[in-house]
Amino acid sequence: MTKDSRLSGVLHALLHLAEADGPVTSEQLARSMQTNPVVMRRLMAGLRAAGFVASAKGHGGGWVMGVSLQRLTLGDIHEALGSPALLAVGHREPHPACLVEQAVNHALDGAYREAEALLLKRLHAVTLAALSADFHRRLAERGLHPEDLHHHEHHDA
Repeated sequence: MTKDSRLSGVLHALLHLAEADGPVTSEQLARSMQTNPVVMRRLMAGLRAAGFVASAKGHGGGWVMGVSLQRLTLGDIHEALGSPALLAVGHREPHPACLVEQAVNHALDGAYREAEALLLKRLHAVTLAALSADFHRRLAERGLHPEDLHHHEHHDA
């Protein structure tokens, strides 16, 4: 099963958006995320539908935050992305005729549900403000300032 990295990518993009002085274009977000602007527009569409971001077309347009970072949780964003599966594990056969496989599935079902419930609870407990604070702490540890974001590279500083 392939890992779904949309949540991680959107969180990254939202922190860039939150740090910006004004609207940020899909092209700018795509450059910071090392992806295609079409990918960014698709990712942001669900967030716009949920009211978490807004967009304006034309010169000077782009994406802006639609809610405060304190109000927005990682769980909210996960839901806006369509609640993709959180675990990359599953059954070998979802509806087996084999009684052994049925016993295995039954045993794993509870563990999977508990793990997913715990992860969802944690995602709803973490706000974007907490991620932003962690980002600012990391900047300060390196002697950098938010305006250094314009020169942000995706490597360890």
